[in-house]
Amino acid sequence: MDIRVGDILVMKKPHPCGCSRWLVLRTGADFRLRCELCRREVMGPRSKFERNVKGVERPAEG
Repeated sequence: MDIRVGDILVMKKPHPCGCSRWLVLRTGADFRLRCELCRREVMGPRSKFERNVKGVERPAEG
């Protein structure tokens, strides 16, 4: 899955705050994500997050 820094991940399950959109801050073997609503940051293995992704939104390029 092609996920880059700056992408918005829409997850299958929402965060306890109610938001299911996460901003990608770091990629690699691990991802660092920030919740769009409450601004909480989480870090975890790439494999775990890729399983739970419903969609990827990219900012407009250009």
